[in-house]
Amino acid sequence: MNEQSLSVREAIIQRRSVKNFNGQPVERETLMTVLEDAKWAPNHGNREPWRVVAACGKELADLHTVLREFGVTKWKDLSEDELTKQMKKFTAPGAYAFVIVPEDVRQKERLEDYAAASAYIQNAQLLAWDLGIGSCWKTPPFLDAPKFREALGVKPGERIISMLQLGYFDEMPKARPRKEVDEFVTFFSSNN
Repeated sequence: MNEQSLSVREAIIQRRSVKNFNGQPVERETLMTVLEDAKWAPNHGNREPWRVVAACGKELADLHTVLREFGVTKWKDLSEDELTKQMKKFTAPGAYAFVIVPEDVRQKERLEDYAAASAYIQNAQLLAWDLGIGSCWKTPPFLDAPKFREALGVKPGERIISMLQLGYFDEMPKARPRKEVDEFVTFFSSNN
């Protein structure tokens, strides 16, 4: 763990989505600490509407096989060398966390659960960043593929909302410009 943790503000402003992981594994204990602490995300009714399927260490090889077989179907016509090159973006992260939520038939609860799980994911990203671990929240189309869902043990009535890649990196990603606050905030006026 870091000797000195980042302030909340520093973590929010400094965190970047990492896409070029260096292949160094994330230790199980570290991943579990991140996922454990992330549970303090706000969630209506304290439902904690998330479930996580994680992979690090020895599970990564099995996950890579699943990703190759069921996930990335658009690569079926590639040569073995081309496929290996494309798979690098899936084999370089040192850990994965697939966040799964129930798909409540009631719209209000479904939206609340999605928002809560999104807060959980953001917490995990900030906590990982504080430990020097990068992350990238991805939502590739294969998350909804029946064989991929089956391989992860996703049940009917559940949805994978995130493939969270985590890992170490050698180069700090550049910050993309953000809008100025006055471009997206207006103050209430009864004259509107």
